[in-house]
Amino acid sequence: MTSPHIRLDLHPISEPEYQHQCRFILEKEGALVLKDFFSESSVHEVVQASSGREAEAFYANSTHNVYLTPVNQELAETHPFNRQVLSSKGLLADDQIPHDSPLRELYEAPSFREFLCSVLGIREIHPYADKLSSINIHFAQEGKELGWHFDNSSFAVTMLLQAPEAGGEFEYVPEVRDAETGEMGFEQVDQILSGKFPVQKLLFDPGDLVLFRGRNSIHRVTPTEGKITRMLVVFAFNDQPGIGLSESALKTFYGRTG
Repeated sequence: MTSPHIRLDLHPISEPEYQHQCRFILEKEGALVLKDFFSESSVHEVVQASSGREAEAFYANSTHNVYLTPVNQELAETHPFNRQVLSSKGLLADDQIPHDSPLRELYEAPSFREFLCSVLGIREIHPYADKLSSINIHFAQEGKELGWHFDNSSFAVTMLLQAPEAGGEFEYVPEVRDAETGEMGFEQVDQILSGKFPVQKLLFDPGDLVLFRGRNSIHRVTPTEGKITRMLVVFAFNDQPGIGLSESALKTFYGRTG
């Protein structure tokens, strides 16, 4: 089964040659933007269904370090490991996404999951075991932002639904740390947080599917400017079954555990 919302004329996701091409770009660049992946009518449907629900979203308004870990009391507050950044976006959790949403149809389509496995170079892909994490819609009204951070997961799958008037730009610096060896890249992180290191921008529009490897590449979304809310969907998967967020993580990200 293929999701009817995918522009298959532009993205033949079941064709091995296309899968290979996408995997090559992702491995080379660390990011892959598939332009107009979702049909314009499907994007419009999701935006219409979601735009009036911002009051239902959970807004953490939290500060955190770029490693998304507790501070280390043995290090100074000014140490790169302990420096705090702000994330203030709101989100709708998976259990708030309608069962008949185009987003859920895409998420559950076997052909989409097979495509992701091929491009990401993994054998299988699974939804989160908890009831909140698999599909999230993020809202960023004027002044809201996502602070600098590294992802805990090896990959992220997102799609912009609505662009703001200005701001809301995805900035990143590739290969700042090496999580596998424990090299945290403190010096470079300090320069980035101080605005002294050049950053790259990843450009994408509503309906574009984005695959990004953010475990070792630090990234952020700049504050939204203007009256139009930035809306983005995150499709969260695991390469192992039965994995869910801890109760403490659920409380932090969603304000509840179920």
